Amino acid sequence: MSVPPAPPLILASTSPQRRAILTQLEIPFEVFAPDYDELPGTGPLERAAGKARSVEPDERPVLGIDTEVLFDGELLGKPANEAEAEAMLEMLAGKTHAVVSGLCLRTIAWEELHEETTLVTFRSLTPRELGHYVASHEWEGRAGGYAIQGLGASLVERIEGDFLNVVGLPGSLLVRVLSTRFAGVYGFG
Repeated sequence: MSVPPAPPLILASTSPQRRAILTQLEIPFEVFAPDYDELPGTGPLERAAGKARSVEPDERPVLGIDTEVLFDGELLGKPANEAEAEAMLEMLAGKTHAVVSGLCLRTIAWEELHEETTLVTFRSLTPRELGHYVASHEWEGRAGGYAIQGLGASLVERIEGDFLNVVGLPGSLLVRVLSTRFAGVYGFG
């Protein structure tokens, strides 16, 4: 017996990393740019909800995601230049930081909000290694100044939690929510 195809999720994000993760997980989706202005002082859960709520659901569920990098209670954004990238990576070298994502999945009838945290420990880095990574420009547009799915993997000694969360979408959490809410529809549960 064949199962009818799942309706695509509406991804309230234009992030190429999030699109790649949904493709990898074989979750059908369509991209809608969220009409949402981030408010200062809000966390990833509030921002994920704001993105998801900016797109009206129909028969398709809307997915909003927001991710931030925290080190010693400080929010690490996207470095503006090579000097900022090097300083950020030097600060993270040999230490552990948190990657926190908010996830909002909503339909016309309900809304679920969840948060996922992954701990990432960088190995100690030499000035030469820092310079090599900064020269790659992979840090551009990346919270925390690195991309774990690329050359940035060489900076990491250990992660505790969902690898895909560090890339930009808490895949394990999303699969759990989809299997609970849509048992069998998206191939999970």
